[in-house]
Amino acid sequence: MIKRLCTFLLSLAVIWTLGVGAAQAAAEQGKRVHNAMQIIFSPSMPDAFCTIGAVGTDKYGHKIAVSAGHCLRDPEYADREIHDDIAPVYDRADTGFGPIGYVRYFKDPEGSQTGHVTKDYMIIELGPKVTLSSQGPYLKQTGMLKVPGGTVSPNALNPALDNERLLAPGGNELITSGQTGVWYGTIMESAVGIYRSSAFSMKGDSGGPAIWRVPGSALPSQANNFQASGPWAGITKGITLALPPFLYTSSANILADLRARDAAAPAGVFGAGFTVTANP
Repeated sequence: MIKRLCTFLLSLAVIWTLGVGAAQAAAEQGKRVHNAMQIIFSPSMPDAFCTIGAVGTDKYGHKIAVSAGHCLRDPEYADREIHDDIAPVYDRADTGFGPIGYVRYFKDPEGSQTGHVTKDYMIIELGPKVTLSSQGPYLKQTGMLKVPGGTVSPNALNPALDNERLLAPGGNELITSGQTGVWYGTIMESAVGIYRSSAFSMKGDSGGPAIWRVPGSALPSQANNFQASGPWAGITKGITLALPPFLYTSSANILADLRARDAAAPAGVFGAGFTVTANP
């Protein structure tokens, strides 16, 4: 494997030190947060960025954004709920607004160059002055992907829900969005809930959005201003030497792990029961 995704060798404690002043100076106006928004964890490090894959709400009423877990590395805070506001998240294009939210959970890469095998995700609780939007620069997310009868995510409880089942390879396409625009490609492999596709991604796109191309729907092109819509299917994970090289963590893996962790936690977890926003 080759190292391709942004992995920030930072302590959350350091991030907190750099970001707390901006948190206190957050602007009064609201901010629209959407898929494919680039995010950073310290205003002093604008080039160490990742990307939002989806925004919505959880079963507890929290405003939630999903990104990649490997964007942060800190064994003290990894793989547990972070209730304190110690890890702020900023819109890379507008750090003056202050934090748009705070990291509540991330899965440490555990030595992998492309993140944890099946649980490479991050949960961000968005702030009260943030407005959720289903419309990114290129992709409109039309809800949650459900695959009745599909292969069950390895992270799922038994019985699995339909949104914890995987798209089959060979006959399904992903449409993705990142810093170089919008891309699409057939899913050629879906082992352990990780989709392998030719849909392009690059450094900084980690955590960015992937939607399922609904059969018969228009592909992004100059004729439609490179726009596409479909249910949320996953987030950008990494690149390997195998072909096609681009990997995506399925939404099924993320949702299944959230439900399993929530069932095991008496007080529940941030992001459980996540649903993509219907706000335009």
